Amino acid sequence: MEKLVTTMLQSGKAGLDLALYVLLPVLVIMMAVMKVVEAKGLLALVARWMRPLLKLFGVPGAGAFAILQLLLVSFAAPLATLAIMERDGTNRRHIAATLAMVLTMSQANVVFPMVAVGLNLGIIMLTSLVGGFAAAALTYYVFARSLEEKEARDSFDASALPEPKGNIMSLMILGGQEAVQVILGAIPMLILAIFLVNLLKLSGSIGLLERMLAPLLGRIGFPAVAVLPLATKYLAGGTAMMGVTLNLLKEGAITTVELNRMAGFLTNPCDLVGVAVLISAGARCASVVRPAIAGAVAGILLRGVLHLMIF
Repeated sequence: MEKLVTTMLQSGKAGLDLALYVLLPVLVIMMAVMKVVEAKGLLALVARWMRPLLKLFGVPGAGAFAILQLLLVSFAAPLATLAIMERDGTNRRHIAATLAMVLTMSQANVVFPMVAVGLNLGIIMLTSLVGGFAAAALTYYVFARSLEEKEARDSFDASALPEPKGNIMSLMILGGQEAVQVILGAIPMLILAIFLVNLLKLSGSIGLLERMLAPLLGRIGFPAVAVLPLATKYLAGGTAMMGVTLNLLKEGAITTVELNRMAGFLTNPCDLVGVAVLISAGARCASVVRPAIAGAVAGILLRGVLHLMIF
C-alpha cells in the first residue's frame, strides 16, 4: 500500500510539472499567435491556396485548416474543422481521408516542447506532410473507396468558422485563456495516464516487454527502454508519452539521436485518447474511423521508416 500511495504522489507531481512548466508556456504562446492569425483571415487564405494540391489526395479545402491547427496548435484543434465538415455536407470519403491525415501528422502540443530537448523540427514537419498525404491518399483511393460521394463538397467554408473580434492584444489574451483551459482539462488525464504507466513499471510488465522486444528494437536502432514511451503513447496518449520521454532524456536512458529515430512512431494523435477526441466531431466522422485508422497506420509506418533512414 505504501508503494501504491508513493506512486500516486509521484504521478501527480510529474503530471503537474509537465502541464504547468512545459506544456502551458508553449501552448499559451502558440494559441495566442494562432488566434490572431485566424482572426485576420490568413489561415483561410492559406487553405484556399492549398485546395488544388489537397484535392489530389482526396482531402477537401477545409483539410488545410486542419493541418495548420494540428501542426501549430494541438492534437485536439482539428476537432473544430472536422465538426464543420460534419455539418456542411462534406461526404464521408473526404472526411475519412482528412481524419487519416490528421491521425498521422505530428501534434504541436507534443512537438514544440520536445524541440527544446533536441527534436528536429524541420524533419518532423517534413515527415508529417509526407506521411499525412500518403495516409489520406491510401484512405481515399483504397480503404474508403466504397463510401458514397453523394452531395460532395470540396470547398473551404470560412464563414462556418468562429470569427473572434477585437484588437490584437485582446485576441492574444483570448487565445492564451483557451490554452489554459485546454491544459487544465488535460491535467486529470495526464496524471491518470502517468499513474497507469508507473503501475505497469511497478508490476514488472514494462520490464518484461523490454526483455522480450530488446532484440527486435536493437535491429532498428531503438534502445530497449523505447518500450516505455511506445506503450505509453498508444495506451495513454501523446502528452503522457512526452512526460515519460522527457524523464528518460533527463536520466540519460535515451539520446537525442534515439529520440529523433523514434519520433516517426511517437508524434501523432493515433492513440486511444486522440482517436476518441477526434471522432467526437459527429456520427459521420465516427462512422469512417476504421478506414481512417487503416490509412493512418500506413502513414505512420512510412514516417517511422523515414526517420530511421534519416537519423
